[in-house]
Amino acid sequence: MKNLKDWAFGIFVLALGFGLYKLSELYSPGSYPNVEIYGFGANEKDLLKAIQQFKTANPKFIVPEEFNLQEGRGSQDDHWFMVYFYYPDTKEIVYVWTRPKGLSIYTSLALVRINQGSELGNWKNINRDFSSAENSAQIEKFETLILNPIEKIVEEQR
Repeated sequence: MKNLKDWAFGIFVLALGFGLYKLSELYSPGSYPNVEIYGFGANEKDLLKAIQQFKTANPKFIVPEEFNLQEGRGSQDDHWFMVYFYYPDTKEIVYVWTRPKGLSIYTSLALVRINQGSELGNWKNINRDFSSAENSAQIEKFETLILNPIEKIVEEQR
């Protein structure tokens, strides 16, 4: 009977470990623990197309070339596709990434950090480096000016 209890306990521990691992995949942004994540019911290619359409229709949100920020993946094996937006009124650069969720049509877009001022190097991470009020204001600004219009474009593409 002792062997049966040991075997059952071992199976339970393995199942619990596997369940926690799968749960962490759903909710953990991995290398970016403080980001504000938004989910899209679209594949990454369609989301990136919508982002490009948004930028074409709203060129004021394109980061000026003098900053020399390159969008895309850092390498072929990189999970995150880097995208930048610009707030001309406050001279802020917004860094977001997209990441497909496996082979599904679900894609995550995350608000990562914001560079404040007219030169690079003044990055503040969302959900970490801003005060609570500043953080809420940054999230609301991003959602209003950038995220909501992109969501609308994605919806229109369906």
